[in-house]
Amino acid sequence: MRGLAEFIMRGRWQALGIAVLGSGSLLFGWISAAAIALVTLRKGTASGGWLVLWAFLPAAVITAMTGDTGSAMLLLGTYGLAVVLRESVNLSLTVMASVPLAMLSGLALTLLNGVFLEDLVATFNQALAQLKEDLQQEGSQELVFNALAVPQVAALLATGSAVIALLSLLLGRYWQAALYNPGGFGEEFRALRLPKGAVVAMAGLAAILWWLGPDWMVWSAAAVLPLTMVGFALVHAYAAHAGKGVSWLTLMYVLWIVLDPVKWVWVGCVVIDAFVDFRARWAGPTGKGSDGV
Repeated sequence: MRGLAEFIMRGRWQALGIAVLGSGSLLFGWISAAAIALVTLRKGTASGGWLVLWAFLPAAVITAMTGDTGSAMLLLGTYGLAVVLRESVNLSLTVMASVPLAMLSGLALTLLNGVFLEDLVATFNQALAQLKEDLQQEGSQELVFNALAVPQVAALLATGSAVIALLSLLLGRYWQAALYNPGGFGEEFRALRLPKGAVVAMAGLAAILWWLGPDWMVWSAAAVLPLTMVGFALVHAYAAHAGKGVSWLTLMYVLWIVLDPVKWVWVGCVVIDAFVDFRARWAGPTGKGSDGV
């Protein structure tokens, strides 16, 4: 991946080629977004914006052909987060910006992509009904499947887009550090923390959304996205402190992916960390733990 980053930074047209080729693919759009993030962080918002304008063209073609605005939203979302990081030099603030990004993406999907969402929901619910019928024919147990509504699908897609945009930004930041400040990204990421007030507000918002019912419950994932990212930073910080290797980190990621309760334990640990600062305790009495970003 370092070789790709070096190629992107070799010149304006190399960066443009990667940005355009990636954005023209539903599978590799994240590479285009990461390239835009790298150029924005290193060379400024104008250079990154120039790439976005050109990369947006194949993304617009995809939207016209399929009705899916995912590629275009990913490019704009990643560029927006890169601008926040470039101007603020604050990774914590940038991670928190993923929440309004998800909300705006959901609003844009609802207003601009209503027909696509309705067709997607109809197809999914039809497949769900067929699955329920097939399973009931095979057994006597009564099965209950909740049909999805358009607002729920919009929330899921918007949250997914915000997640990929944030990961693409972090990849671009990693490339920047690998080229110009080796090891800097690891230190920066492991030190990632959020203000106490922000942690409590996001955890409280997620709890309220969950309590409001299925139509709002899906937005709770967007509300805790920054807390989840800090949770990963906390795990990496502990691994560095305790000398844990790649195998242990891989196990933590697998547990997070396959076990839903682990995701909420993750968030709970971040809320506790906001008040007790685990990393400072791990560092010992010298106080050389996490200073934040």
